[in-house]
Amino acid sequence: MSMILHNPPGLFPPYANYSHAVQTTAGARMLFISGLNGYLADGKTMPAGFEEQGDLIWNHIGVLLRDAQMEIADLVSIRTYLADPSLDGANVRLRRKHLGEHRPASTVVCCRLLEPAWLLEVEAVAARHA
Repeated sequence: MSMILHNPPGLFPPYANYSHAVQTTAGARMLFISGLNGYLADGKTMPAGFEEQGDLIWNHIGVLLRDAQMEIADLVSIRTYLADPSLDGANVRLRRKHLGEHRPASTVVCCRLLEPAWLLEVEAVAARHA
């Protein structure tokens, strides 16, 4: 599928692994991934560290993408919720690790998450030609 990144002159430079807007082409299959946390397979256990939670979340995203016959390059939008603004640097490193050079549209929100143990939550949208 063709994605057109929109980072026009006149806007501030895009942040790490980020595009101001992403356009998909007609006929794309869409996958909407709910907000995911860093739970292990038992659905009860979660590592305490940010990077460990984040790696699990990105692994979960990969499992869902593969289940839909998609891959990381098909992500068009990501929304990350951080429990604290101080986690932004670690989040940028995590995104670079898992996205490589891919630059979907993205938003990071700092807020209180549903459970105190959650340090981040990630939701995503992917698109791929049928």
